[in-house]
Amino acid sequence: MCGLTASRFFRQQVCGRSSHQQRLQDSTINQTAVSQTRIDVSRGNQGTLLTVKEDARTTTTFRYERWRAVASGILETAATTFLLLIAVRHFEAGAIAKGLIASGGSVGLMLGPLVVSFVARARWTSSRAAAQLALGGAIVFLAMAAVPVLPVFTIGSILAMTATTAAIPLLTQIYHENYPDGRRGKLFSRTIVIRIGVAGVFSDLAGRAFSGRIDRFQFLLLIFAAALAVVAYCLWRIPSRPLVSAEGSHPFRALRFGYEDPLFRRTLICWMFMGFANLMMLPMRVEMLANPKYGLVLTVSEIAFLTGVVPNAARIVMSPIWGWLFDRANFFVLRVMVNLGFALGIITFFTSTDTTGLVLGALVFGISTAGADIAWSLWVTKFAPDNRVADYMSVHTFFTGLRGVAAPITAFQLANVLSLTSLGLFSAVLIFLASAMLIPEIKSGRRAKPADALVEEVSE
Repeated sequence: MCGLTASRFFRQQVCGRSSHQQRLQDSTINQTAVSQTRIDVSRGNQGTLLTVKEDARTTTTFRYERWRAVASGILETAATTFLLLIAVRHFEAGAIAKGLIASGGSVGLMLGPLVVSFVARARWTSSRAAAQLALGGAIVFLAMAAVPVLPVFTIGSILAMTATTAAIPLLTQIYHENYPDGRRGKLFSRTIVIRIGVAGVFSDLAGRAFSGRIDRFQFLLLIFAAALAVVAYCLWRIPSRPLVSAEGSHPFRALRFGYEDPLFRRTLICWMFMGFANLMMLPMRVEMLANPKYGLVLTVSEIAFLTGVVPNAARIVMSPIWGWLFDRANFFVLRVMVNLGFALGIITFFTSTDTTGLVLGALVFGISTAGADIAWSLWVTKFAPDNRVADYMSVHTFFTGLRGVAAPITAFQLANVLSLTSLGLFSAVLIFLASAMLIPEIKSGRRAKPADALVEEVSE
């Protein structure tokens, strides 16, 4: 009896201990599971928070970029039509002044490496730096309106247009930071459509408003000042990070990529021939239509129609088609097609003496410009390393600026000794030469990575 009692007591103690140990193990497992759950939830919350922040950056950027596109469309007409038209019709400016006015935006492109270097060293954000440039341009337009004399108008045109183009590498970096890869091209293309549409509409409205009243051009300058102020505000509101550039201290250190990257170097050389020819003839369109010595008696409205409305109508129709082609076909094949289109447009426009030929030349030019809108920046984003996009773009813009300064000045000087028809044929020959030089690079098109065009301010 005593043995049975002792045995039962022993079994109760062992079972009790086992139950207690099991409860401890279950408690430990439960605590571990709870802790793991908390970690997982924390990680999930962090991921969700990052996604929300990224979505917010994209939404904010796209909102202000749409408003900036409206203002930029107005400013585009200043560079392509109205500043040079004012110089020819109101001031009756000479060749040097007209060449300088036509090359104003290209000075800003030359300053691309300097801007990138300065902003990187100052640790400024890309958007705030670009906003300050735009604000400076707005102040210059106000000064031009307040002091309407040719020297101030010429220098002011250079400075104001420089402010609009010097920030291009910064804008490219903003798009890379704030637009996700899968949506970048779609979001950017929407702002391009807005910009082109506004440029066409404003060309028509301003042309009608100032026909026979070009002496009131100060009001047009005030509109351009307001547009740049809107650009500055929109850029200031866009989130961005401090710019990080290539190592070193020299502001033009990024130019070394043109030497180190063989494909980059060869394409830059080809682009120099083609771009020089195209940029020579771009301002000569306004010169031929506005200067009475060429025999075309056109109103401001008609000039704006041929240099602004028709080309932009073609651009807005053809931009989606060119975008679809550049996504699927060899980049260098399409670049050659764009070049040939420019050559055909130049020949058609500058050999025509009637309205039909001028409209057809303007239409072909607009179709080619739609492709150039994409191609000019696409080849950098397709072939540049991801962490060097701003540096590659600054090199690209520098050489574009170099030929953009030299080409108009050269063209206006040559126009004193050559007919515009001869000058147009010479430019077409240069474009054909550049296209032939690109043919060996077609095999390199297979190296291109998926990318989106991220610059809307330059077509070449």
